[in-house]
Amino acid sequence: MAKQCRSLALSCLLALQSRSVIPQRKAREDAWNSLSRFSTFSRGKPGEPGRSPMSRLNIAGVESIIAVASGKGGVGKSTTAVNLAVAFALECKLRVGLLDADVYGPSVPTLMKLQGRPQLDKDSKMLPLENFGVKCMSMGFLMDKDAPAVWRGPMVMSALEKLSRGTSWGEIDVMVVDMPPGTGDAQISISQRLPLAGAVIVSTPQDLALVDARRGVNMFQKVDVPIVGIIENMSYFKCPKCGEVSDIFGHGGARSTSDEMRMEFLGEIPLNMAVRETSDEGAPIVASSPSSDVSGIYRIIARRIVAKLGEWASDGSAGPQIVVK
Repeated sequence: MAKQCRSLALSCLLALQSRSVIPQRKAREDAWNSLSRFSTFSRGKPGEPGRSPMSRLNIAGVESIIAVASGKGGVGKSTTAVNLAVAFALECKLRVGLLDADVYGPSVPTLMKLQGRPQLDKDSKMLPLENFGVKCMSMGFLMDKDAPAVWRGPMVMSALEKLSRGTSWGEIDVMVVDMPPGTGDAQISISQRLPLAGAVIVSTPQDLALVDARRGVNMFQKVDVPIVGIIENMSYFKCPKCGEVSDIFGHGGARSTSDEMRMEFLGEIPLNMAVRETSDEGAPIVASSPSSDVSGIYRIIARRIVAKLGEWASDGSAGPQIVVK
């Protein structure tokens, strides 16, 4: 039976690693031309004289912005960001936006089952695509499939400005930003320019991922972005046949890290085949299987995040208070 459990766990892991979330990419000129259609912004070169490269990208109508980040790729950051966004909308009854800031490998179109070019409003701003009660904007909506985005940091930030401020979001209580993985120039620039209320760090339990997670925490702290907490993704595998629990990547590493760094531990999300299947189908498990155990975990974590932001707002250390309806 133990051998069967290990086999099922391996199948689940391989399926997660082989998912086709990443392949939506774009060539530099085609993507830039798509963005330049919107009259809100000119096609000027990034960093041109007269523009402050560190000016804040305040987004009209958006109350609070939360970054969902990871120190490395492959830990389930985008899946977590999408399910948290849906949980904010469905569980917390908030008006939610989802900004896909990973211009090199945009995942939101696949995970939210959205495609097509955004329409324009009367002011030539893009109208976000919407599903599951969440308004979304992604470079993937403007890209041709499989074309690479060969952009340097300044051009990434210019594109992000168009995606964020060039979108007519309406009234948004909380915006979730799916950050690109890592701690490079683009990640630092995004963290400095977006008025982030806080950051959520996603990691798997093994030491390699946790080392990078610590780097991510340190990056946000250096740019004065408070850490909401750490989520341990793929925390354990529960065999659907016999119920035996296996620690595929170890267990408890993120909790220990949060204790060491004096941050809140937000929760454990298991390695679960249904999460992979619903993600590939573009039906986040929080919406498609609301009574499942995993959906319940995402909802609990979403409420913890909202509560944390509320605490910060009450003592004046963060942005506007978010009220769960």
